Amino acid sequence: ARASAPAAEPVAGAAAKSTRAVVERLPIAKLVGQRVIVSYEGAEPPQQLFDLIRKGYVAGVIFFGANTNEDPALTRQVAMRMQRARLAAKPKALRRPLLLMTDQEGGLVRRLPGEPELSEWQISARRNAAGAAGKAGAGAARTLAAAGINVNLAPVLGVQRPGSSFLGQFQRAYARWRNPRKVGKLAKAFVTQLQRRGVAATSKHFPGLGAATEKQDTDAAPVTLRLSQRTIDRIDLVPYPWVIAARTKLVMVNNAVYPSLDPTRPASLSRPIIEGILRRRLGYRGVTITDALEAGALAPFGGIPHRGVLAAEAGDDLLLFSQQKLIEGINGSEALRTALRSGRLDRDRFERAALRVLKLRGQLQVKPSRPLP
Repeated sequence: ARASAPAAEPVAGAAAKSTRAVVERLPIAKLVGQRVIVSYEGAEPPQQLFDLIRKGYVAGVIFFGANTNEDPALTRQVAMRMQRARLAAKPKALRRPLLLMTDQEGGLVRRLPGEPELSEWQISARRNAAGAAGKAGAGAARTLAAAGINVNLAPVLGVQRPGSSFLGQFQRAYARWRNPRKVGKLAKAFVTQLQRRGVAATSKHFPGLGAATEKQDTDAAPVTLRLSQRTIDRIDLVPYPWVIAARTKLVMVNNAVYPSLDPTRPASLSRPIIEGILRRRLGYRGVTITDALEAGALAPFGGIPHRGVLAAEAGDDLLLFSQQKLIEGINGSEALRTALRSGRLDRDRFERAALRVLKLRGQLQVKPSRPLP
């Protein structure tokens, strides 16, 4: 059955009411900006990116290895320049810290050198696995905070299946299919310790990629996971209540198709999955974010700008334009503006998503260890 839009979160306090009033008055270009995460090529951000930040046209930036050069000090300099630029945005509510994010899962999947050095699979094999997971979360927070990064695109909550596995090839799963509660327990420990130190966690890839084989890579091509709803309920969804209880700040929705949940759309473009299952059934109230919108899995759904519109329709709060080309985010933003002006995207729903993002940004802090450059 088609899920309707979730009710708005209760407004608590004068500050929340004030932010809502500001969002209601935002021009379309700035309202769209609160939903957009952009990327760029190379170590030096283009000047145009700083211009967009000053205008309040982007909510954050994703960093890849080519952006960091595996140098936390240089990454921090860039991050602080971005955070300084957002202080020029108007109105004042848009001056909240940018969401600067990267993948620091641990083991083989790290954009910056340093902690966590253990992979999720290695952590699961430890005698005190929960303690090791918490230590990994704390270590990831130290590494990222030192580089000026305030959002970690981790942990992975996939429950690995036997045989050739997409997650298993890089040791990205905490446990196999017989023990999905262990995944939840370890992910909760990681999330708790990461966020306790001021870095937001992103639990991914909802509703779970543990059944994907080694050849089923959503970044490369369309992926269909023909799992029964019962199997998804009893295995893949089991870890999510654990991280929701830990108040994970973000949940990333993946780009695979689950015919038993939505026969026509991948999860990232599916309102029944995002709003019906994640929000209504599991009770998640935080920020949702797409996986990469340029991914090969989304090729059947038009150009990248159009995919952004479909994702916004489905209920993704943040739209991840991660092609490492700034023009991708610019074009995506323009498509969202057009869809809002035409009425294709409902302004009220769009504002509620922007409010969730601004609430998250308001919970983060920028703590430079040295004067801003």
